[in-house]
Amino acid sequence: MAEEFCDVGRGVTLCYESFGDPDDTPILLIMGLATQMIAWHEEFCEQLVERGFYVVRFDNRDIGRSTHFDFRPPSAKQMLTRRLPPEQYSLSDMAEDTATLLRELGIAPAHVVGASMGGMIGQMLAAEHPEVVRSLTSIMSTTGNRWRGQPALSVYRYLLRTPPRDRDGYVQRSAEIFGLVGSTGFERDDQYIRERAGRAFDRGFDVRAGGRQLGAIVASGDRTKALQRIDVPTLVIHGTVDKMIRPSGGRATAKAIPGARLLMIEGMGHDLPRGAWPKLIDAISEHARAADGARAQAAA
Repeated sequence: MAEEFCDVGRGVTLCYESFGDPDDTPILLIMGLATQMIAWHEEFCEQLVERGFYVVRFDNRDIGRSTHFDFRPPSAKQMLTRRLPPEQYSLSDMAEDTATLLRELGIAPAHVVGASMGGMIGQMLAAEHPEVVRSLTSIMSTTGNRWRGQPALSVYRYLLRTPPRDRDGYVQRSAEIFGLVGSTGFERDDQYIRERAGRAFDRGFDVRAGGRQLGAIVASGDRTKALQRIDVPTLVIHGTVDKMIRPSGGRATAKAIPGARLLMIEGMGHDLPRGAWPKLIDAISEHARAADGARAQAAA
């Protein structure tokens, strides 16, 4: 497993890694806000490989070792009023990055799995570039509706506060966030959370990048109408105790996408705890296989 880079145009280069045999069925994993691709645990990826998939994970623009922008992120006032600077990119721009990555790697159409903001990117990918998507699995995500999926009040102090610039402070903040929004029904591995945060800091920390990505979510507004255009098989997964994106966000997503199926996982928060992997990997695999079966039947 080695990091590679792909020029997806418009001045953006994405860092990615792949697992498994390129001749197997492709799955693309998209991670969320201010979170690097390493949040898709290597063992999680390998378990998908064991199910017969070729797995690709990548850093979105403005995170990790992909291209970082240098404009000032929008202020809290700009986000609240939705009057964002002209250089602010959107979820559609990030979806276009993703579509080009799939084409450049020669694995389109692929099964797409997105978590949190990654689910939002996956949704826009399926709505605007359906030719590169075999199926969509949207995990702990939402539609952009202001009345659905909003964070618990206790979470806002982390969303609106600038992250620490030092490594120890960054690791401590990550541990605090996952202590707040993480799963309560599964064992939490605090050592792993801290180790992963340290790896992320070392791979490429940018104190302003999360604000620019949050600006992309705000710039995209309510995407419910766009989601109604999705016609690829869609599975929506959400935890029952998610404080970052409340369960109403998952329910709204499933309601907006025609034919979508909703799977609620009891005790799961805004993370991917190892104890939930069997349910998650089973659900992702079965959904992808069913979509491929329906696709083959339609072609026949």
